[in-house]
Amino acid sequence: MNDALQPDALSIHRSIVTMDTHIDIPWPTGPDPFQDGVRRVDLPKMIRGGVSAACFVAYVPQTTRTVASEDAAYGRAIAMLDQINRMEAMPSPIPMRIANRADAVVAAKRAGVLAIVPCVENGFAVGADLGRIVEFRRRGAIYMTMTHNGHNALADSCNPRRDLGDRETEHGGLSPLGRAAIGVMNKVGMLVDVAHTSRDTMVQAAEVSRSPIVSTHSCVSAICDHSRNMTDWQLDVIRDVKGVIQITAVSAFLKANARPSEVTVVDFADHIDHAVRRIGIDHVGISSDFDGGGGFSDWHDASQSPNITMELVRRGYDRGALEKLWGGNFLRVMRVAEGLAD
Repeated sequence: MNDALQPDALSIHRSIVTMDTHIDIPWPTGPDPFQDGVRRVDLPKMIRGGVSAACFVAYVPQTTRTVASEDAAYGRAIAMLDQINRMEAMPSPIPMRIANRADAVVAAKRAGVLAIVPCVENGFAVGADLGRIVEFRRRGAIYMTMTHNGHNALADSCNPRRDLGDRETEHGGLSPLGRAAIGVMNKVGMLVDVAHTSRDTMVQAAEVSRSPIVSTHSCVSAICDHSRNMTDWQLDVIRDVKGVIQITAVSAFLKANARPSEVTVVDFADHIDHAVRRIGIDHVGISSDFDGGGGFSDWHDASQSPNITMELVRRGYDRGALEKLWGGNFLRVMRVAEGLAD
């Protein structure tokens, strides 16, 4: 890395909105997010790493699909969102606020305050009750990932759970309920996240949603052929609906069968380069999936986030491009979703 670039790169990094769009939180208990601890993301690490906004995700694991398990998943998601929202009232030497709209994320940066953005991962928590989506949004969730590992009542996943009895496909993409769910998400201003979904689900979601779809934590198949990554034609779909793919820091998505120690910011930036060349700078962003499987040798936690910016500057990305990659593109699609809400 060219040391001569570092001061300017660091200055840019700390002056722009830097939004990590997918971070898992421990549940039901875990290290204090206000303390510098074992989590890959906590507020002190965000400060050291110049990360101004973080999507904290209420992740719901897939289990056997019964009414009782779906109800339990919903209860967990609501409890996690409530806990995220309670952070704002907790005493902390580090100023932060909950931000559930794009303008609030930008305002927090201007005020020198960290922005925490609530989200939900896995539509399994919806069950058959679309009113639950309304409750998620009432608690500030800006997106819901339609599936996780395993099909649910809304859609097919890219990773069927054979141990749960999943066939390769169940709905052929979205179910009728899943199509209706996207309608509700559009109505309340939530983004449709297609990370983890099957390719049929992804393209159907792009067709059904009135707002641009996003993939909040994926990489590109042209470099690493993994079921969780996006093919070039999927990237084209994202571009065509004015959506965004957020390149993520999971080592196995970045380099085939790689351990975190074998992956560097160079590999990460290669995926960004490919996506930008394929679909343009307006449709690519950055995420970590920290505390959910993300992290590699020189982006081990949030405190090392400037390493991403320095590598991108070394490759010729200017301030305007970095603003788009580090949050501007994602904020744009948030505003579209907000504008379409009833």
